[in-house]
Amino acid sequence: MRIPARVSSWSKYCCVLVLLSHEAFAADAPYVPSRSSDWEHRIPSDVGLDPDLLEEAIAFAIAQETKFDGALGEKASARDLRLKQAFNRASEPHNSPIGPITERGDPTGMILRGGYIVAQWGDVERVDMTFSVSKTFLSSVAGIAFDQRLIGDVHSPVFESVPDLFDTPHNRPITWDHLLRQTSGWQGTLWDKPDWADRPGDEPWSAFVAGPLEPGNHWKYNDVRVNVLALALLHVFGEPLPSILKQNIMDPIGASDTWIWHGYDNSWVEINGKRMQSVSGGGHWGGGMFISAQDLARLGLLASRDGRWGGTQILSQQWIDFSRQPTDVRPGYGYMNWFLNTDQERFPSAPESAVVFYGAGTNMVYVDKENELVAVVRWIDYRKTEEFVAYLLNAVKK
Repeated sequence: MRIPARVSSWSKYCCVLVLLSHEAFAADAPYVPSRSSDWEHRIPSDVGLDPDLLEEAIAFAIAQETKFDGALGEKASARDLRLKQAFNRASEPHNSPIGPITERGDPTGMILRGGYIVAQWGDVERVDMTFSVSKTFLSSVAGIAFDQRLIGDVHSPVFESVPDLFDTPHNRPITWDHLLRQTSGWQGTLWDKPDWADRPGDEPWSAFVAGPLEPGNHWKYNDVRVNVLALALLHVFGEPLPSILKQNIMDPIGASDTWIWHGYDNSWVEINGKRMQSVSGGGHWGGGMFISAQDLARLGLLASRDGRWGGTQILSQQWIDFSRQPTDVRPGYGYMNWFLNTDQERFPSAPESAVVFYGAGTNMVYVDKENELVAVVRWIDYRKTEEFVAYLLNAVKK
């Protein structure tokens, strides 16, 4: 940096001190990968991991490949997720897909320690459906709205910002916090899918028989209500959410340009004279986030660093604290798709501070801040995820 001649010697001295302190901070900041493909690798033993035990964890993940298949006849691909969706949701009303669904890839994964790659398997650059991990991206976009003061208070009614979606006596008290915790009980139909049709249980009409779900009193994993949050945020920003995500999160953390966040065929709206697609928060009816394991690892690393990337706070500490706070009626759940390890119930072998982002398939992003670990595991049997984490943590040298 060139200092003008008219600046005093004392000012020059101060400038040099500032520059030196900035350089020292940059040097001491935890490692993060650049946007290029030159993501630094480390030998497991050099970062405190037993290489043989780590190989056991990886072999276990590959051997426990998901049964998330649904071959129909000899000519159908066992990895065609359209068939899986049809079989899994056959008993549900309004089951027809309205967004893209693709075939899945091979078992794939990455393990980071201290931000460095210590292991990977499969095609980590392959773009695959990620199902409900889409919700984690949606929650992150909500965090950007909060940090930019577009949402002033997470406990304020969404009706104040987006009245049309919430203009009924039952829906008006619903807050942003309710939506993010999946305790809103929002009632209505969005994109031709009524809220009661999503994971209805034994009887699709049971919610109506039992009476309305009061906001905050009941937790229910429900993609219709998730999609209500996506549409509400679209109104708040007035710009497509993928653009907001790219500009404020994905580009700053060096993600690739290969990810695509899909909506539905019928989820197009006009806001302020601009036609935009409202994205979905999962792949229940197709759509959602299609992304590589590498880019998922960057998301996990951002979460493990409390929203900080190198020297830049991407998501505020306050938003990360909200995300990690247990939901009263579901202590193992924080903000959207932040599954917590409250009382070490989910992962007994892991620290209570560990979190995981889950998507059907199973797509898993395990985030362990205490052990400086991030693990992306794709297409593993959901029932085996806890055991995988135990294998992984067994490789950490005591």
